Amino acid sequence: MLHGGKIGFSDVVWKVEKYQNEGHAPHIIFAYRSYDGEQGFPGDLSVTVGYTLVGDKQLRVTMKAKALNKATPVNLAQHTYWNLGGHNSGDILSEEIQIFASYFTPVDSQLIPTGHIVSVKGTPYDFLKPHIVGSRIDKLPHGYDINYVLEAGSGNKMKKVAVVHDKKSGIVMKLTTNQPGVQFYTANSLKNVKGKGGFVYQPHAAV
Repeated sequence: MLHGGKIGFSDVVWKVEKYQNEGHAPHIIFAYRSYDGEQGFPGDLSVTVGYTLVGDKQLRVTMKAKALNKATPVNLAQHTYWNLGGHNSGDILSEEIQIFASYFTPVDSQLIPTGHIVSVKGTPYDFLKPHIVGSRIDKLPHGYDINYVLEAGSGNKMKKVAVVHDKKSGIVMKLTTNQPGVQFYTANSLKNVKGKGGFVYQPHAAV
């Protein structure tokens, strides 16, 4: 099931549980309660997502979920879009990315993982060394939309898993996580989406 069903957590109303807009680490925490049977999933689920600004250069996203009365599968992911050249700079095909993962999980025609784990070696998914996003994207039907398998860490220890660099702006973004996978998506489905300042976003306008 993709995105948690037809009405996933991205399409429901969350409540603000807590916020702080001053100090070194301003933050906001959103909460949602999913009840037994929602989108076909068993049991009640309590979910929180927190966004914290650490200093002036770091965004920390913390996601938590707790099954309240029945065992239920849950696989949360944040789905923000980034264009290091600026939201109105066009596509991200000239940006450079490095992903520290040797394996990925192939998907079927519905973008659901097949259950196999495949080496990136010799494929367009190999970003162990930095590559320009657009240099091999034409080898894929629509663009990148794939999960990379990350090496297991110890406990909740954060590890660097990807680096994105826009050479025109000079901006570099480093991604760290304590999760077992990271999704690389090149906004393949964006089309004529009106955004900030009236600018219209097209496919590959972000990662």
